[in-house]
Amino acid sequence: MPVDSTYDVAIVGGGLAGLALSIQLIRQGHIVILFEKEQYPFHKVCGEYISLESWDFLNDLGVDLDGINVPIITKLQVTSVNGKMLEQSLPLGGFGISRYRLDNTLAQIAKNEGVIVMENTKVKDIVFLDEEFIVDTSQQQYHAKMVAGSFGKRSNIDIKWKRPFTNASKNKLNNYIGVKYHIKTDFPADTIALHNFKNGYCGIVKIEADNYNLCYLTTANNLQKSKGDIKEMERHILSQNPHLKKIFTENKIINDNPLTISQISFDKKSQVENHVLMIGDAAGMITPLCGNGMSMALHGSKIAAIYIHDFLHAKITRAEMEQQYTLQWNQQFANRLKMGRRIQRLFGSKKLTNFFLAITKPFPKLINYLVKQTHGNPF
Repeated sequence: MPVDSTYDVAIVGGGLAGLALSIQLIRQGHIVILFEKEQYPFHKVCGEYISLESWDFLNDLGVDLDGINVPIITKLQVTSVNGKMLEQSLPLGGFGISRYRLDNTLAQIAKNEGVIVMENTKVKDIVFLDEEFIVDTSQQQYHAKMVAGSFGKRSNIDIKWKRPFTNASKNKLNNYIGVKYHIKTDFPADTIALHNFKNGYCGIVKIEADNYNLCYLTTANNLQKSKGDIKEMERHILSQNPHLKKIFTENKIINDNPLTISQISFDKKSQVENHVLMIGDAAGMITPLCGNGMSMALHGSKIAAIYIHDFLHAKITRAEMEQQYTLQWNQQFANRLKMGRRIQRLFGSKKLTNFFLAITKPFPKLINYLVKQTHGNPF
């Protein structure tokens, strides 16, 4: 398209939600441009576990999950700070796949379908003016009838727009850091584990190519106590859990320098800002221990695609699109987020975690109930 042309949809951020949305919209006949500040393929801090509720949707997008031979996860382990363990089957289950592999696969599908994918392009601002958007990037300005924001947990645009969660006072739902490694281990391929430590928890799950994802969430205060040294924090805080101590001392870490992200917040977010529809983590984050953030991002893109399509075909107004998307998003996800925040408060404290495991271990149906409260049906 000529530089001064107006796109139907501009998508800011090329993670799961943004890429999935772009593929759906291009297949519906819309002219779509997507901006990603990195270049594919690249790694992201992520638990890399997806609920099976997303299986059919990803296959429909063109991701050959059987061909990739992703490991199917059917069992759950949870350990307390001192190593006490709960084990049981997962009611729905899921599979492991790296973001390096999955995001790149979706990006290639989007390009092949005709989406204009602008890599190495940082969006500096999005301005709504006279029923049109101006997307200001590190390269030039673009125009679009509709913009979707898929720019992750916390971006420069969130800060520029002063979204409330960026200015919230520190509490038990924000100011977290995430750390991720890929490792080699002999951990069971059909199991996802959640190991607790003081003020945090660490997940481990098999992904493709006989690698495992090791990703943990903890408070910024834990890192400060370790003088900003991640390895020191792992030796003296995480390794108080004997299962984590074994992981860090006996297994091969593929990438010695972990990926990190800071200032993670689970505070509530709005689904529309300045007429931009937010999808993925930009719309709201479920706590990682629930293991359902990736499915929510994908499902959210499906909801957004319906209302954006209707708006572009003049079946609904912009205001109706924004209202209906917000309503449907909250009907699908608000209760999951609320339950996730409640469960989050139980973990990280030695006493609370031990108490939680003690009361739930004899009642596997209670664990199944909690899992179902943070997950949905196939979509």
